[in-house]
Amino acid sequence: MASVMRAAAEAAADVGPGPPRRGPPGRPLPHAGSGQLGQDRHPAQANAQELDREKTCPLLLRVFPKTGGHHRLEDFAKRGQEPKGEVQIYTWPDANLRELTDLIKEVQVEARKPNTKLSFAFVYPDRKGRNVMRQVGVTHSSRAGEDDNKTLKALNFQTGDFLDIAIL
Repeated sequence: MASVMRAAAEAAADVGPGPPRRGPPGRPLPHAGSGQLGQDRHPAQANAQELDREKTCPLLLRVFPKTGGHHRLEDFAKRGQEPKGEVQIYTWPDANLRELTDLIKEVQVEARKPNTKLSFAFVYPDRKGRNVMRQVGVTHSSRAGEDDNKTLKALNFQTGDFLDIAIL
């Protein structure tokens, strides 16, 4: 019993230099006082940091473009039976609607025409598990617009949401 208590005391006292403390399997804990825990970080500081695309893993954005209007919400009702013509884009949360417009123009001929508008909407499950569609912005294929610089992060995109694009 005494040896177990001594080992526990030695482990608790081991906070000096050396290998980092370990949390759950494979996840190192920050050093004490480093301010890296979520509750210690000031929200303004977290938002002020720019995303380093060289060091940050991209997310998979599942995009469903459609000429003439948005897809119907029912088109997304069954998992695995989403609308045809899906475009998969690996991007980052700081990607803006202009970047996405330019990527869609590369694969959708209709989006390249002058005076074409692209209307963006997120499709995601609500708290009850039913899909909802939320309009988030409109861009123009050949000129700048007020929604061009809106980022996925600023629009509250979450990994797993679908992006439905109406090419108008």
